Amino acid sequence: MSGCATNHVNIEGIYQFDARGVSKRFRHAAIFGAISALTPGESMRFVNDHNPLPLIEQILVRYGDRIEVNYVNKDPGAIVIDFKIIQ
Repeated sequence: MSGCATNHVNIEGIYQFDARGVSKRFRHAAIFGAISALTPGESMRFVNDHNPLPLIEQILVRYGDRIEVNYVNKDPGAIVIDFKIIQ
C-alpha cells in the first residue's frame, strides 16, 4: 500500500485508507469523514504505522453498534484494520 490516503474500492466493498500519508493534525478528522461516507455493508481498510487504540475507542463511542472493528494485520509498522458499517 502506498504512503498516502487512497480512495480505491475492490469488488468486496472495501475502501483503502492509508493513514501514514495524512498529516497527524488532520488524521482523525479524515478518518471520521471516511467512515461517515461508508454505506451499510462497506468497509474502510485502514493502514497505520502503529496500533491506534485511542482512535478505535473514539470510533466505537461515535458509531457504537453500527460498526465492526476487525484486525487484518498486527505487524509493527503495518497495522491493518477493517472498519465495517453494519447493515
